[in-house]
Amino acid sequence: MVERLNDDAVEQYKRDGILFPIRVFDEATAAELRHKVEALAKAEGGKLSRSTNQKPHLLLPWLADLVRDPRVVGPVSSVLGPNVLCWASGFFWKQPHDPAFISWHQDSTYWGLSHADIATAWVALTPSTAESGCMQVVPGTHHREQVAHKDTFAENNLLSRGQEIAVEVDPKDVVDVVLQPGEMSLHHVRLFHGSEPNRSELPRIGFAIRYIPTYIRQTTEARDSASLVCGTDEFGNFAPEPRPKTDFDPECVAFHKAMLESAEKILYAGAAKVKHFTGAEPRPGM
Repeated sequence: MVERLNDDAVEQYKRDGILFPIRVFDEATAAELRHKVEALAKAEGGKLSRSTNQKPHLLLPWLADLVRDPRVVGPVSSVLGPNVLCWASGFFWKQPHDPAFISWHQDSTYWGLSHADIATAWVALTPSTAESGCMQVVPGTHHREQVAHKDTFAENNLLSRGQEIAVEVDPKDVVDVVLQPGEMSLHHVRLFHGSEPNRSELPRIGFAIRYIPTYIRQTTEARDSASLVCGTDEFGNFAPEPRPKTDFDPECVAFHKAMLESAEKILYAGAAKVKHFTGAEPRPGM
């Protein structure tokens, strides 16, 4: 396990816009994390609510610890620099034989952030394979500017607006990002990526953490927040996020609710419709 990337790895990330696999946890630790999120989903009726799954590091101490873990943040700071914020997080979960998919897209399309120096750490809690619908990428496409997307709001699309790039992807250029539990990938915000349905007998569970350098700012008028995870924040472009002391800490639940309202304004600006962050309400003591 590494807490910093070597020069060759950093150059590979800069060249390809994707770096994997990076071993951050042993499989026993990954199994513990998986057990916790499965227990959380069970308590919410068998599936994580959309509200809980938006910035859940604001609601649960073990996820607040995870987004700050040096084994995750170290590789991220190797490519983003010493001063890093966690801007968002959430689980991507496909049940066995789940028709859910993610269309080809760039993460940067609807985030409203001022620069493209943004990295996602995707931490696998279960095997993420071609059969189970692992992330697929087109290396090098992060060197392109923002491309046009169209909103589909497709029923089984896991993206907020079902957005997809208005560009044909050549299958021969596609790379499967295969990960084992406890491994992670890093990808650039402008990289073309997506994923197929889970055709396996096992669930595919990953935790995506969005990291940004502190100089980035939100370009919309909506209030936005982030958690400092490395270095210092000399810019103060985001409201600092409280760290939960207990599961569903009341102070953090109130802050989280306000941030969901802002997130809707950011993610659905100009959209024909809005998928509200509604569902099971967070419950104290879980």
